[in-house]
Amino acid sequence: MVTHRFLPAFGILGAVLGLTGIILAQWTTTVNNWIIILCETLALVCLGIYFAGTWEQLKVFSARRSTRLGLNSILAVLLLSGIVVIINFLAIRHGGRWDFSETRRFTLSPQTHHVLHDLHQPVTVTVFSHERSPGYPAYRDLLESYAHANSALSVRFVDPEQQPQLAKQLKITKMDTAVFQSGDHTIYVTNPTEAELTSALIRVTRTQQKTIVFVEGHGERDIHNLERSGYSYAEELLTKQGYTVSQVSVDEIRTLSTSPTVVVIAGPQRPYTSTEQRYLAKYLKQGGRLLLLLDPETTTGLETWVSQWGVTLTAGIVVDPLDRIAQGSPTALLIRRFTGHDITLDFTNPVLLPVSRILLPHEEGDSGWQFDPLVHTSKQSWLETNFDDPNPVFNEGDDRKGPFILAAALTPKRSIRHESLLSNPKLVLVGNSAFASNAYLKLFPGNVDFFLKTVAWLADETALISIAPKESAEYPFIPNPTQEHLLLAIQVFSLPLLFLLLGITIWRRRRHT
Repeated sequence: MVTHRFLPAFGILGAVLGLTGIILAQWTTTVNNWIIILCETLALVCLGIYFAGTWEQLKVFSARRSTRLGLNSILAVLLLSGIVVIINFLAIRHGGRWDFSETRRFTLSPQTHHVLHDLHQPVTVTVFSHERSPGYPAYRDLLESYAHANSALSVRFVDPEQQPQLAKQLKITKMDTAVFQSGDHTIYVTNPTEAELTSALIRVTRTQQKTIVFVEGHGERDIHNLERSGYSYAEELLTKQGYTVSQVSVDEIRTLSTSPTVVVIAGPQRPYTSTEQRYLAKYLKQGGRLLLLLDPETTTGLETWVSQWGVTLTAGIVVDPLDRIAQGSPTALLIRRFTGHDITLDFTNPVLLPVSRILLPHEEGDSGWQFDPLVHTSKQSWLETNFDDPNPVFNEGDDRKGPFILAAALTPKRSIRHESLLSNPKLVLVGNSAFASNAYLKLFPGNVDFFLKTVAWLADETALISIAPKESAEYPFIPNPTQEHLLLAIQVFSLPLLFLLLGITIWRRRRHT
């Protein structure tokens, strides 16, 4: 009788000791293991005494109908809970991610996926922010997607007010700052956009930076010019991609300690000397990479110089009534026709080429270089030689009919590749330089894609050849003339006429009733 009186105490003591052992097991670094083993052993002894003393009562209790029904309910609840736990575990470890947002803000660009796929070294990202900070949600959403795509990237969020020593150690002076660290490299990001984060990831893991040199001295576009005609935004985009960008003369290029990765000649207005042309030809034949952006209505000597590579730059401006900006100038071409080249592969956004000239390849066999078109106009286009006419009209017999090639990539054929011992030279020609100016890069995402992918192809940056990371900015819809006429017919004429007819029909029915 005395034993049965203390049986509940043994049961309670056994449960308490068991829970105590489980809790202490979470702090094995500070608690000796023998204490945990003692607690669990005493728990088993106490629970064994309790169940041994109440065995007959448990048999009678379990035989009741209400007990069986209750146990079935408990087992059903436990089974359902187990299923839910297993599903959540599998979803966390192996589940996919879906983005149903209107702007696809949680979907990483193909470029970012390429960079993350090629990431093999560990990278630590420390974001100094807190939940009330305006940049916190953007950092969290983007970096969660980054970390989910590659486990080599570890992310942590730190409140600089709670950990001022760490903020001082990393020289943090501004809230919403992300610090990328890998080895001895450290990169700071203060703008939580995918372009900035991917650029930081490229730069922090790159062992050697590639250089992009813009030529100056002949009226070329200036990378330090912040006006609409300048190239300051192009320089900013290239820097974000991890390049080292500078602007020097042709003579200064010769004095550089290392040969530049890519040389860009953007919109020269004055002639190049024969010495400069010879140096550029030597640079290209020795494995150099050259991007030529040559506007119409200019004479620089490079028009004749490029003929040795199998290309002719004709005089005149391309007019395309089909591919242009709605009712804008017919010479402002909104190109939507791309080839399957690596530069233009999977292009979705149109490229605006204002006032462009055409490229004509030489006949097969005239040059040892492979000519690969990148963009071309429609069959309705023609070459206009009257530069003063604001509303040009096609003249049969005088004007040349399209389609025309406006940009092309040139690489040596196998027969001449032995001339370059270091690497294969590459050349890209575009009959316009304004498309990469501040006025158009900031408004047309297709121009950004085309410019960055061209430079990336020249620099052999396979990770950067894919579409550039999408910014959060929304760009306006710019219809071509056909789309504009269709919208005009539907919105201005068809819909009002439909409602007018519907109103007259309802009025006549009501009048007769």
